[in-house]
Amino acid sequence: MNIVCLDMEGVLVPEIWVAFAKTSGIPELKRTTRDEPDYDKLMRWRMQILREHGLGLKEIQDVISKIDPLPGAKEFVDRLRAETQVIVLSDTFSQFAQPLMKKLGWPTIFCNELVVGGDGMLEGVRMRCEHSKLTTVKGLQSIGFDTIAAGDSFNDLEMLQASKAGFLFRSTEQIKKDYPQFPTYEEYDDLFDAIMAVLN
Repeated sequence: MNIVCLDMEGVLVPEIWVAFAKTSGIPELKRTTRDEPDYDKLMRWRMQILREHGLGLKEIQDVISKIDPLPGAKEFVDRLRAETQVIVLSDTFSQFAQPLMKKLGWPTIFCNELVVGGDGMLEGVRMRCEHSKLTTVKGLQSIGFDTIAAGDSFNDLEMLQASKAGFLFRSTEQIKKDYPQFPTYEEYDDLFDAIMAVLN
């Protein structure tokens, strides 16, 4: 039995922090897991910048409410779900993901939670587990699933390496160069065909 594990940001929806950086006028917040492999370090840095600017969860959610899935993403997910089981594995947070999952037709998502203070400021993160994407893929494999994974960033590489098949989708030139073992795709139709070839 197969299950497809998809990253969310950069694969199905635009990068939330990049959108927020543009709206807030804080260019430093454009830094993502494409740039910083250490997610814990990245989040501590983001929370410090938000606090310096007096910005909290509400301001971020206001921006997220205006974000739509990438063109063709919902159709891609719908086609895939008609063929096999799909889980979105993301290092984002439930407080960010819900409106985006609604726009994608409510696929299953495993992600993390933010710790939010009474003042609405982000105080910390509650990670689901360590190495959450790799741990989830291994957990699925332990209960009888073969995993097929697609992602675009440093934090996706472990799940791609551990899966029966791993694909890079709209990744950076540096990641594509450093990890040539993963086929790379720019269009949903091509990624769908590659996944179907593994399934069949």
